[in-house]
Amino acid sequence: MPPASTDVAELSYEQARDELVRVVAELEQGSATLEQSLALWERGEALAQRCEEWLVGAKARLDAARAGAAGTRAASASDAPDLDGGEA
Repeated sequence: MPPASTDVAELSYEQARDELVRVVAELEQGSATLEQSLALWERGEALAQRCEEWLVGAKARLDAARAGAAGTRAASASDAPDLDGGEA
């Protein structure tokens, strides 16, 4: 577990998610002072944004991989021999 002082931008998705779960649990306990609660809320918002960044990035990578695979299939299909006897 990275310390709470770790820059959120340096966290992996799993680290940010796990810390966010801990922050939410601590806020739900209601035992923190107002100042502590505000700091936890701000940290939680930053962690949620980091998780969102990771998820958006992962989706973009999947979309790019799918597009690349579709392009490869389309190129392969156009290179395939004409099986019906007609000219290509």
